[in-house]
Amino acid sequence: MRVAIIGAAGMLGHKLALRLARDGVIGKAKISALLRHDVVLAPPPPAAGFAVETHLGDLSDTGEAEKLVAWKPDLIFHLAAIVSGEAEADFEKGYRVNLDGTRNLLEAIRKAAANPVPRLVFTSSIAVFGAPFPDAIGDEFLTAPLTSYGTQKAICELLISDYSRKGFVDGMSLRMPTVCVRPGKPNKAASGFFSNIIREPLNGMEAVLPVDDTVRHWHASPRAAVGFLVQAAEMGGAALGNRRALTLPGLSCTVAEQIAALERIAGKKVTALIKRQPDDTIRRIVSGWPQNFNAKRARDLGFSSENTFDEIIMAHVEDELGGKLP
Repeated sequence: MRVAIIGAAGMLGHKLALRLARDGVIGKAKISALLRHDVVLAPPPPAAGFAVETHLGDLSDTGEAEKLVAWKPDLIFHLAAIVSGEAEADFEKGYRVNLDGTRNLLEAIRKAAANPVPRLVFTSSIAVFGAPFPDAIGDEFLTAPLTSYGTQKAICELLISDYSRKGFVDGMSLRMPTVCVRPGKPNKAASGFFSNIIREPLNGMEAVLPVDDTVRHWHASPRAAVGFLVQAAEMGGAALGNRRALTLPGLSCTVAEQIAALERIAGKKVTALIKRQPDDTIRRIVSGWPQNFNAKRARDLGFSSENTFDEIIMAHVEDELGGKLP
């Protein structure tokens, strides 16, 4: 099986590549080659029992998607995107990268007319939903995004469903929870503070909290998110029937509950590094985000995530800090 990761330089893309290199298989199919694609250079390739190539390119550029499809991947993980805060601030860039790039990819796949068609796993977002919300959003809740990022993701979901219906691709869209705790440096995502208030204090650094402690959100760890991607790739879109978008499991908790979990694990000296500095722009964006899901359909298909925020923090400590607390 030939596997391509678009957005391979990102956190999830890199962790996914490491997972594939470790496993060597997708389900029962042995991986024969891996292509890592991004606009910036990805981290050094993992040691693997198969060939690993790295390509630089922007999927929204003319001809770039055709080059990728000409590599003849059997499976494509499409993780590339402009994140929420940046997509809201730069309207044209958000639509060019998040929508045009995906449409270019689907058209290149359609025109290549491979037999069998490639499987496509696309990272969507819970930002496709907009307020007002029920206490827990079910699988039948409508998509009515309140941000440009959410709108772009919702359009891509529809495109992937339609191209799959027509038999051009075997696609599925995974509505990811907010991934927390993200390693590395802060990015431009409006949701970034959810990770920042855990990651930076654990590294002995101050972190800014721009919203109220009462803000509630839906989370899963990077470890769980990579597991979602691999499980979806093994399962295939046919398991979803005509509804090719799937809301994934996560954990609903407030910022106060995040901080309490951090204090239980690392102590008050660590949580004292969290500084409250309200940001009206971030507060406005976050106020329109969903807070809780039941995700029954995904759970029935075998997807699972953490049950407590303590587990999410410990996944970060184990995977990024060598299991050592400050």
